[in-house]
Amino acid sequence: MGNLNSEHRVYLIFNLNLKSDTSVDIAEQWIKDRSAKYVFELKEEKGISFEWFLSEDNTEATIIESYVDSDGAKQRLENHAASPIANEVLEHFDITGAHCFGTMNKDFIEMFNAWGGKFNRYVGGFNHS
Repeated sequence: MGNLNSEHRVYLIFNLNLKSDTSVDIAEQWIKDRSAKYVFELKEEKGISFEWFLSEDNTEATIIESYVDSDGAKQRLENHAASPIANEVLEHFDITGAHCFGTMNKDFIEMFNAWGGKFNRYVGGFNHS
Protein backbone atom coordinates (compact mmCIF):
# COMPACT_ATOMS: atom_id res chain seq x y z
CA MET A 1 0.00 0.00 0.00
CA GLY A 2 1.24 3.52 -0.77
CA ASN A 3 1.76 6.46 1.50
CA LEU A 4 -0.59 9.42 1.79
CA ASN A 5 1.04 12.77 0.94
CA SER A 6 4.49 11.31 0.25
CA GLU A 7 6.20 14.22 -1.44
CA HIS A 8 9.52 12.93 -2.77
CA ARG A 9 8.68 11.31 -6.12
CA VAL A 10 9.43 13.41 -9.23
CA TYR A 11 7.86 13.09 -12.68
CA LEU A 12 9.28 14.52 -15.90
CA ILE A 13 7.13 14.87 -18.99
CA PHE A 14 8.60 15.81 -22.35
CA ASN A 15 6.44 16.68 -25.36
CA LEU A 16 7.92 16.15 -28.82
CA ASN A 17 6.88 16.42 -32.46
CA LEU A 18 8.01 13.81 -34.95
CA LYS A 19 10.11 15.47 -37.66
CA SER A 20 8.48 15.40 -41.07
CA ASP A 21 11.45 13.60 -42.63
CA THR A 22 11.34 10.77 -40.06
CA SER A 23 9.02 7.83 -40.65
CA VAL A 24 6.98 6.47 -37.77
CA ASP A 25 8.55 3.04 -38.26
CA ILE A 26 12.07 4.46 -37.94
CA ALA A 27 11.07 6.50 -34.87
CA GLU A 28 9.45 3.52 -33.15
CA GLN A 29 12.46 1.34 -33.86
CA TRP A 30 14.81 4.02 -32.50
CA ILE A 31 12.66 4.45 -29.35
CA LYS A 32 12.67 0.72 -28.59
CA ASP A 33 16.15 -0.29 -29.73
CA ARG A 34 18.16 2.80 -28.78
CA SER A 35 16.47 5.24 -26.41
CA ALA A 36 14.58 2.91 -24.06
CA LYS A 37 17.28 0.24 -24.20
CA TYR A 38 20.08 2.73 -23.51
CA VAL A 39 18.32 4.28 -20.50
CA PHE A 40 17.29 0.85 -19.18
CA GLU A 41 20.87 -0.41 -19.33
CA LEU A 42 22.12 2.56 -17.30
CA LYS A 43 20.28 1.05 -14.31
CA GLU A 44 20.00 4.45 -12.64
CA GLU A 45 19.49 3.78 -8.94
CA LYS A 46 16.66 6.27 -8.40
CA GLY A 47 14.89 5.77 -11.72
CA ILE A 48 11.41 4.24 -11.53
CA SER A 49 10.12 4.48 -15.10
CA PHE A 50 11.00 5.83 -18.55
CA GLU A 51 8.19 5.46 -21.09
CA TRP A 52 7.49 6.74 -24.59
CA PHE A 53 4.00 7.27 -26.04
CA LEU A 54 2.88 8.25 -29.57
CA SER A 55 -0.27 10.15 -30.47
CA GLU A 56 -2.95 8.38 -32.47
CA ASP A 57 -1.90 10.23 -35.63
CA ASN A 58 1.81 9.48 -34.95
CA THR A 59 2.87 13.14 -35.16
CA GLU A 60 3.51 13.75 -31.45
CA ALA A 61 5.36 11.84 -28.78
CA THR A 62 5.42 12.08 -25.01
CA ILE A 63 8.07 10.76 -22.65
CA ILE A 64 6.96 10.20 -19.06
CA GLU A 65 9.70 9.54 -16.53
CA SER A 66 9.48 9.01 -12.77
CA TYR A 67 12.14 9.11 -10.08
CA VAL A 68 12.42 8.48 -6.36
CA ASP A 69 13.39 12.14 -5.86
CA SER A 70 14.86 15.15 -7.66
CA ASP A 71 18.41 13.80 -7.21
CA GLY A 72 17.38 10.84 -9.36
CA ALA A 73 15.85 13.14 -11.99
CA LYS A 74 19.00 15.27 -11.96
CA GLN A 75 21.14 12.18 -12.52
CA ARG A 76 18.95 11.25 -15.53
CA LEU A 77 19.43 14.72 -17.07
CA GLU A 78 23.19 14.57 -16.48
CA ASN A 79 23.40 11.10 -18.01
CA HIS A 80 21.27 12.21 -20.96
CA ALA A 81 23.46 15.24 -21.66
CA ALA A 82 26.56 13.00 -21.72
CA SER A 83 25.01 10.29 -23.91
CA PRO A 84 24.81 9.75 -27.69
CA ILE A 85 21.02 9.69 -27.27
CA ALA A 86 21.03 13.46 -26.66
CA ASN A 87 21.87 14.17 -30.30
CA GLU A 88 20.01 11.19 -31.75
CA VAL A 89 16.65 12.22 -30.30
CA LEU A 90 16.94 15.56 -32.11
CA GLU A 91 17.42 13.73 -35.42
CA HIS A 92 13.91 12.30 -35.07
CA PHE A 93 11.99 14.75 -32.87
CA ASP A 94 11.61 18.42 -31.99
CA ILE A 95 11.17 18.97 -28.25
CA THR A 96 8.17 21.22 -27.67
CA GLY A 97 7.79 21.08 -23.90
CA ALA A 98 9.47 19.97 -20.69
CA HIS A 99 7.51 19.70 -17.43
CA CYS A 100 8.46 18.62 -13.94
CA PHE A 101 6.03 17.59 -11.23
CA GLY A 102 7.09 17.04 -7.62
CA THR A 103 9.36 18.31 -4.89
CA MET A 104 12.57 19.60 -6.44
CA ASN A 105 15.86 20.71 -4.93
CA LYS A 106 17.69 23.85 -6.05
CA ASP A 107 20.31 22.00 -8.14
CA PHE A 108 17.65 20.22 -10.16
CA ILE A 109 15.63 23.42 -10.67
CA GLU A 110 18.70 25.22 -12.05
CA MET A 111 19.47 22.35 -14.42
CA PHE A 112 15.89 21.92 -15.63
CA ASN A 113 15.47 25.67 -16.13
CA ALA A 114 18.25 25.46 -18.72
CA TRP A 115 15.99 23.03 -20.64
CA GLY A 116 13.16 25.58 -20.57
CA GLY A 117 11.34 23.43 -18.06
CA LYS A 118 8.10 24.30 -16.31
CA PHE A 119 7.49 23.26 -12.72
CA ASN A 120 4.53 22.12 -10.66
CA ARG A 121 5.28 21.56 -6.98
CA TYR A 122 3.82 18.67 -5.05
CA VAL A 123 0.81 19.46 -2.85
CA GLY A 124 -0.71 16.14 -1.77
CA GLY A 125 -2.10 12.77 -2.77
CA PHE A 126 -1.02 9.14 -2.77
CA ASN A 127 0.53 6.47 -4.95
CA HIS A 128 -0.16 2.76 -4.51
CA SER A 129 3.14 1.23 -5.50
